[in-house]
Amino acid sequence: MIKSISGIRGTVGGHSGENLTPPDVVKFAAAYGIWLKKKTPGKRVVIGRDGRISGAMVSSLVVNTLLALGIDVIDLGLSTTPTVELAVGWESADGGIIITASHNPKEWNALKLLNNLGEFVSGEDGAEILQIASKQEFVFMPVDKIGQYTLNTDTLQKHIDAIVNYPLVDIEGIRAKNYKVVVDVVNSTGALFVPPLLNALGIEDVIVINGEVNGRFAHNPEPLPENLAELSAEVKKRGASFGIAVDPDVDRLCFVCEDGSMFGEEYTLVAVADYVLGKKPGNSVSNMSSTKALKEVTIKNGGEYFPSAVGEVNVLKRMKEVNAEIGGEGNGGIIVPDLHYGRDALIGIGLFLSSLARHKNGMRSFRARYPDYFISKNKIELETGIDVLAIFDKIQKKYKKQPVNTEDGLKIEFDSDWVHLRTSNTEPIIRIYAESSFETTANNIALRLMQDIKEFM
Repeated sequence: MIKSISGIRGTVGGHSGENLTPPDVVKFAAAYGIWLKKKTPGKRVVIGRDGRISGAMVSSLVVNTLLALGIDVIDLGLSTTPTVELAVGWESADGGIIITASHNPKEWNALKLLNNLGEFVSGEDGAEILQIASKQEFVFMPVDKIGQYTLNTDTLQKHIDAIVNYPLVDIEGIRAKNYKVVVDVVNSTGALFVPPLLNALGIEDVIVINGEVNGRFAHNPEPLPENLAELSAEVKKRGASFGIAVDPDVDRLCFVCEDGSMFGEEYTLVAVADYVLGKKPGNSVSNMSSTKALKEVTIKNGGEYFPSAVGEVNVLKRMKEVNAEIGGEGNGGIIVPDLHYGRDALIGIGLFLSSLARHKNGMRSFRARYPDYFISKNKIELETGIDVLAIFDKIQKKYKKQPVNTEDGLKIEFDSDWVHLRTSNTEPIIRIYAESSFETTANNIALRLMQDIKEFM
């Protein structure tokens, strides 16, 4: 089990307190409910889930715990993270819970907790919820004061309508291209949302792979190049214009070019930002593990770029501080603040395709408009009891002659290259990301730091 700014996340089954078991789900759902009742006189929560095997079970536990606290529940059923975020506002709710472990494998699930703005709770609020959970001093309502349950199935169309009506989404331009698209929805709720969105954007020829919503992910669900071989092959086989991949809760997005090559998940945000800032000049934000290409396109369009610590909460905070027009993360997460403050693959699709439609040639040519930096993404699994801070301290001393940023783990600059080391918010690992203009250099930098970590372990 991992408790962080990204929610309460764990593997389903096993021992209570160590994994995400029914008692743990009830404990954390109750803690959230108690916190919510302290924060607001209202008592209405929106919930939704992705397509995981454990989703219905976990959802039932969450729903009935909240009802027992006297909180009304609006259940979206099978949904997406951004849809739940938007629905908090649509329903004038006091908060929300998304039941998803995002990109984690099928054995994982999680509770992602939202405030009354439909945004992830802050670090401070999260700490308060964990404190309430640790005390377990829950008081439930008598039978005549339990909450009311409502099932809402209208939000899918409302989300699609919001994107279709977004001013910068160019439906006519997209329709005129007559695209043929292959979509990998990795056996989750993208199957319910992405094809109807593409149809609404004027794309009629949509081929869906891994489209059965059963939570038995056909491959590792993180939309990284090594997990998209099937999509790549299908794009070439079908003679498609491009391919689209989303993660199980549809807040991350990446594309495959017509020749089966990867557009690069880092460049989803770069391309969308270039388009948005070309129409609405302003600032941008991404986390410090993301490509420097975003900074370059922001400056080109007359804006200023600001980095943040990793984690959507941190990106949102920095975006608000600098009044950013666009932001997100290099993992394919797009945040368009005047739609809502949350990563949203669906608005990402609408804006990306609006920009692509203005390009004369295909996706591969479109990718060539942007610098070809390479990020080597690696990880080292952590055993229980490892003192990561002590390891990072030793590495910082070893590279004391280099510029170092300790805001989020350890980021070390080597002239125009960089490496970022940090513990994950979602898995028991250290992530090691390195960027360079050359793939070999990025890999070598990452390898050198991985050797340092293992040595200091």
